[in-house]
Amino acid sequence: MLDFPLESVLDEADDAPEAPARERPLADEGPLLDAYSRAVASVVDAVGPSVVRIDMRDGEGRKRGSGSGVIVSPDGLVLTNDHVVAAGRRAGIAMLDGRALTAQILGADADTDLALLRIVENEKLPHARLGDSHTLRRGQIAIAIGNPLGFDATVTAGIVSALGRSLRARNGRMIEDVIQTDAALNPGNSGGPLCSAAGEVIGVNTAVIQGAQGICFAVAANTAQFVLGEILRHGRVRRAHLGVGAATAPVPRRIALRLGLEQATGAAITAVERGGPADEAGLLTGDMVLALDGRPVRGMDDLVRLLDADRIGRTIPVDVLRRSDRRRFWAGLKERKI
Repeated sequence: MLDFPLESVLDEADDAPEAPARERPLADEGPLLDAYSRAVASVVDAVGPSVVRIDMRDGEGRKRGSGSGVIVSPDGLVLTNDHVVAAGRRAGIAMLDGRALTAQILGADADTDLALLRIVENEKLPHARLGDSHTLRRGQIAIAIGNPLGFDATVTAGIVSALGRSLRARNGRMIEDVIQTDAALNPGNSGGPLCSAAGEVIGVNTAVIQGAQGICFAVAANTAQFVLGEILRHGRVRRAHLGVGAATAPVPRRIALRLGLEQATGAAITAVERGGPADEAGLLTGDMVLALDGRPVRGMDDLVRLLDADRIGRTIPVDVLRRSDRRRFWAGLKERKI
C-alpha cells in the first residue's frame, strides 16, 4: 500500500527530470540453452559410439596404461596419442557397447603425439569423420569425448580458445598448429576426439597444462589426417626438412589487396635453422610462407603437410611475403632425421 498521495507523485513527476530508461529485461535464455544442449547431445550421439578406451599391456600381459581413441574408418582405424601406445606393446579396445576387441599398432609419430591402430577383429564398427581444422574459428563450440580417470564415454564441452598454438612433444620437438580449448580434460582423455558442433573430429586431445585451469590442447585434424596417410603408406611419418619454425598468421589486408592474394593467412617464420635448407635458400625470420612447391600455404598445418616424403631430395620454390613484397626462393629439401 502507498503511504503518500498518488496525485502528488504524478504532479511532481511532470516537473522532475526524466528518469533514465530502465534496462530492457533479459530475454528468456531457455531456448538458447535448449539449442546448445541439443547441439552437444547430437554430437555425442553421432560420435560417442566410435570413441574407445585403449588399454595397453606389455609382452607378459600386464597393464601398462590406458587412454582414449577414436575410430575414423569402417575398417577399424583408430587414432590416439603416441604417449598412450608408448606405454605398452599390445592394445586392448573397449567399445561403448561393451565389446572387447584387440588392435595392432600400425605406427606412431612422437613429433605430433599421434598414433594409428587397426582393430584386428572383422566386425561392423562405428566411425567418426575427420573435419577440416583450417576452417575453425575461435569461440566455436568444442566437445571432448573420452574416458578420463577410467569413466567411459565422458563428455565435456567448451569453446575453441585459440588456434595455431605450439606445444612441446615428449621428444622435445614442437607440435605445431595445436588447438587450445577450455573443454575439461583429465588423465585418460588423451587420444580422444575434440569435436565440432557439426559432429566432425576437429582434433585429437593430447595435453593439459598442469596448474592451469581450462587450458587444454588437441592436435589439429588436418595434422592427424596427414599422419594417418603417412603411416598407412610408409609405416612411419617420413618428412622433408626445411629448417624453420613457423606459426599461422594473418596476411595484412592492404598487402593482400595490393598483391591480389586470395589467401587470408600464411605461415610466418619465427626461426631459421643455421645451415639448413631455408637458411641456404635465403629465407629470414619474419618472412611469411605463402606457397610451397606451387601449393598454397595458409598456415602451419599446410606447411607440415606439404613437407612430405615426396619432396625429399628435391629443390622446390618457396614463395614468401617479405615486408610488403612477394618473393620466390629455391630450397633443396633433405629428409629430416628422427
